[in-house]
Amino acid sequence: MLPFKLIYHESYDLHLGAHVFPSQKFRLVHDKLLNDGIAQVEDFLRPEPASDEDILRVHTGDWVHKLKTGTLSHSEQMKLEVPYSAELVRAFWLAAGGTIVAAESALRDGFGCNIGGGFHHAFPGHGEGFCAIHDVAVAIRALQSRGEINRAMVVDTDVHHGNGTAAIFAKDRSVFTLSIHQLNNYPAHKPHSSLDINLEDGVGDDDYLAALLPAVKKSIQEFQPEMLFYVGGADPYCEDQLGGLNLTLKGLKRRDAGVFEEARKRGIPVVTAQAGGYARRVEDTVQIHINTILAARETAEIFPTQADAASP
Repeated sequence: MLPFKLIYHESYDLHLGAHVFPSQKFRLVHDKLLNDGIAQVEDFLRPEPASDEDILRVHTGDWVHKLKTGTLSHSEQMKLEVPYSAELVRAFWLAAGGTIVAAESALRDGFGCNIGGGFHHAFPGHGEGFCAIHDVAVAIRALQSRGEINRAMVVDTDVHHGNGTAAIFAKDRSVFTLSIHQLNNYPAHKPHSSLDINLEDGVGDDDYLAALLPAVKKSIQEFQPEMLFYVGGADPYCEDQLGGLNLTLKGLKRRDAGVFEEARKRGIPVVTAQAGGYARRVEDTVQIHINTILAARETAEIFPTQADAASP
């Protein structure tokens, strides 16, 4: 068994068919974890949809109403870039619920991994780029409202800038946002994160890690978050159709492990969400997400929680 929980629901898969967003990856990750013996059935938790109360801590009532009643304007649907359906709305509520459960699990186990989520382009009042509800922001606000955490840090490694994250937390000193991304890529307008690492086209493993890991270390030391939310983007991969960076599978796993180690050696719980990933071979995207979980497992073995360390 894994030393932490994985959060998954079969409705994460939107069955979009030939769409560039491979929503079947969530199911494929789940199945491969089981088939390869990395995880057991007991390692998975099944989320409930986030409550409207928690969703409304981040999103406007008008946007929630439009999503629930299917009354998005044509331009709003175009910005969302995935076909609207009731199943789509349920999937986003489930993803938010999943990230909340992952955060609660991280408080207990040191890690909590949502097989879905990472929808960092969602704004309070509209959706963009396959993202309608910002699950990470919802989870942060939910835990803050319950007094379980005060300060949170978001480390976003998607190849695309986390514009929704930056906008949501722009005036909030309780949340530190770090986005490392390809500068010449979507979105055109990039609101300022607490720290933006803008990369030129074609950056590979070594230069990427040299830019990211010292920045994560310094930010953690200065901000001292009580929880780190990791948006693990699969799309900096060299074979990604919507990315222009040049990271390898090995480099991406080193990225994950490096961030996790900086947090866990300081006793900071880590929540992961699996974002992006449009590789020519969906199997590569699946393996990148699997490797994030493997990196978490390896890090958990090196830096156990206090409860684990006290066990005989």
